[in-house]
Amino acid sequence: MAIGSANLNVMIKAARAAGRSLVKDFREVENLQSSMKGAGDFVSRADLRAQEILENELREARPNYGWLAEEAKEEVIGKDPTRRWIVDPLDGTTNFLHGMPHWAVSIGLEHKGDVVAGVVFDPAKDEMFFAEKGQGAWMNQTRMRVSGRRMMIESVFATGLPFANNAYLPATLKDLGQLLPQCAGVRRWGAAALDLAYVAAGRYEGYWERGLKPWDLAAGIVLVREAGGLVEPIREDQLLLEDGHILAASEPMFGKFAATIRKS
Repeated sequence: MAIGSANLNVMIKAARAAGRSLVKDFREVENLQSSMKGAGDFVSRADLRAQEILENELREARPNYGWLAEEAKEEVIGKDPTRRWIVDPLDGTTNFLHGMPHWAVSIGLEHKGDVVAGVVFDPAKDEMFFAEKGQGAWMNQTRMRVSGRRMMIESVFATGLPFANNAYLPATLKDLGQLLPQCAGVRRWGAAALDLAYVAAGRYEGYWERGLKPWDLAAGIVLVREAGGLVEPIREDQLLLEDGHILAASEPMFGKFAATIRKS
């Protein structure tokens, strides 16, 4: 899989190493389901182990780059302030905790505020999604392109459903009320990085969600764009990584889809 730059190959190698660790831990999760506290503690340790592997691999290869990760206590500004790794060692933690094989390792590389490379690795399915700015997007050895469907009624979309008392629940329910009558279905699989990877692969026509973090989005943004899709904030005055409100879709579908969600 030696496609792309040295940086991209460093990212792929790191994602595979973290994925191997997570797969070993995932096999143990099912045995812990009778003890919710025990399972939760175990998954937290698995998440931290994966982050340590990623940090060792990425920062050893590029010691001057900055570091922003979900499990890190604080952002590290690198000696090269123009570049930083944006990392989620385990996207889809709740799925992992419940023994559902839909979770991923996500690594983005940002340069001067622009995400220029991304890797999303799904170890349970052995699917490695990767892209580099100007070089296209790939899943394993296959070039990815977004869906070519042009009719909303034939299209499937994905989102995240806010839980408990989340402030974005009312807006998301309004979104669903607008979108569901127009489309073939909405999926909620609980891993934002994989939702974006699936848009890039043409499995979904579009994806939207509010209140995400940079590590949820960074890698997936470049995947979608390099597969021919469009990515924008939900409101045009927002900033993608900073505000975390995202619309992503195939180019033929983006206008209709964005108009529907922005109407809510």
